[in-house]
Amino acid sequence: MVAYALTATRTSVPVFAERIFEGLPRVDQRRWAQAYVQGLLTTPGKKSVRRLAAAISPEPAVSQSLHQFVNASPWDWMPVRAELTRWAEREMTPRAWVIGQAVLRKRGEHSCGVHRRFLASTGRSVTCQVGTGMFLSSYDQAVPVDWRLMLPGSWAKDPERRARTRIPDDVGPRSVEQHALDLVDTVAGASRTAALPVVADLEALGGTSATALVHGLALRGRDFMVAVPDSLQVAVGRHLRLQRPQGGDGQGLVLAARSLFEFDAGTLTRVESVGPWDGRGRHSTVMSSFVRLPHTGRGGERIHRTYRLFAVRPDNGRRPVQLWLTSLTHARMESVLALTRTLEHAGESVREMSDDFGLQDFEGRSYPGWHHHMTLVSAAYAYSSFNRRPAPTGGGERLLVAA
Repeated sequence: MVAYALTATRTSVPVFAERIFEGLPRVDQRRWAQAYVQGLLTTPGKKSVRRLAAAISPEPAVSQSLHQFVNASPWDWMPVRAELTRWAEREMTPRAWVIGQAVLRKRGEHSCGVHRRFLASTGRSVTCQVGTGMFLSSYDQAVPVDWRLMLPGSWAKDPERRARTRIPDDVGPRSVEQHALDLVDTVAGASRTAALPVVADLEALGGTSATALVHGLALRGRDFMVAVPDSLQVAVGRHLRLQRPQGGDGQGLVLAARSLFEFDAGTLTRVESVGPWDGRGRHSTVMSSFVRLPHTGRGGERIHRTYRLFAVRPDNGRRPVQLWLTSLTHARMESVLALTRTLEHAGESVREMSDDFGLQDFEGRSYPGWHHHMTLVSAAYAYSSFNRRPAPTGGGERLLVAA
C-alpha cells in the first residue's frame, strides 16, 4: 500500500468527512469518500474523476479507485444524507424545508433516467437527468440534503434498461408530488429539530397537481407554502357560514384562484402593505384570502382545512404573476413572504453546485452511481457553505489517501 498526500484547504475537512461518512461500513469507503469531497473542494474547472484523482495523486490507480467507489461500490447513501441533514441543522438556523430541482444535461441516451425535457427558463428542450431535491434553507442560504431521480416510464418499465443501470426492484415510476412527499418523510425521520414549513413551486418542478401535494402535506400534519397555478379551484371564505352552497355539498363558492384577485371588490380579499422581515428594503402590496380546497384526499377522505391564498401585487397594478397557498394562516405576513424567497436560495445553490462543485460532471450511467455522486457533491457544497473563509497560507493539515 502506497500513501499519497493531499493538502486540505481547512483542517476541519477530515473531521467533517469523518462525521458525515461514519455510517459507511468499510474503512476504504470512508477514505475514498473523504478524498472525493476533498477533490470537489480543491480541483479547479471540470470535476471529472480523472481530474479529481490528479489532485490527490498522479498514480493511475487512484483514478480507478475513485471511479469504482462512485459507480460500483455498494454503499448506502441514505445514512450519509441523514447525517448530512443533522450536521446542517447544527451549523445553520433552517427556516424551511425547500423542494428544489437540478437538471443535469447529458449527451446520449444511456445514463439512468435521461430524457428530453422542455425548460421554461431557456425556452428549449434538452437531454437531461432530473433530480428532485430537499434543501434546508435559512433566510440567506440553502443546503441540499437529499435527492430523488425522476424515472420516466420509458425507464421505469423497461427491464433491459433497469438491469443495465442497476435500478432497484422497489424503485418504480413516481410523480414529482410523490417524490416531494417522500423527501418530506425522509427529512422528518432524519431531523433532530422541530418540523419546518415545506416550500415548493410544483409547476417549476414539472408537477401537475398542487392539490395532491397539499393534501399529502395536510395528512402528514406539515405546514407548507406552495406556489399554485392561477387555475387552482378553491372554495372561498374562512368559515362555512360565509360560503354560498353549491350543489348541496357544502363546499361553498368554488372558483379559480385568480378570480379572487381579478374581480373581488374587497369582500373576500384583504389588501395590505407588508414590510420586509428584516426591516430593510421596500414594502410589498399583498392580496390575500382565506380558502379551502374543494377536493377530497386519499381514499375519498375529505380535508376540511382553511388555508391562506395570497399574492404580491406588482407595482404596475397588473394581475399577480404568482399565487401562493399556505397553511400558516396565523403567521405574520412578513414571515410568510420571507419563506417564499427560500426557493431562490435553493436555485442559487443548484447553480453554484453546477458551476463550482461538479454537479454536471458525473460520468457514470448507473442509478446507484447517480445517487452516490449527488450525495458527495451535496456534502462538498454543504461544507463549503459553512466554511467560506480564506484558506491558510501555509502549513495546512495533510490528508493521506491510500491506493
